[in-house]
Amino acid sequence: MYPSGTQIRAARALLKMSREELASLAGVSERTITNLEETDRKPIRATIEAVMGSLIGQGIRFLPPDPETGAGPGVRIDR
Repeated sequence: MYPSGTQIRAARALLKMSREELASLAGVSERTITNLEETDRKPIRATIEAVMGSLIGQGIRFLPPDPETGAGPGVRIDR
């Protein structure tokens, strides 16, 4: 499961991380982070994996939807 733009933005918020900081950590441009968060375009697999891996490395856990409870996808921080 790849995170949605909303989950990426929420993960950054939990970490109090700017787009610029996440871009630097993931080795992508700040514009790439903006595109991931604000558009519905399908990202290049290596790009989303770099961003996702960087956030996971900072303690973020991406949560899938839970059909039993009706909860949508989410994020949490494990530190």
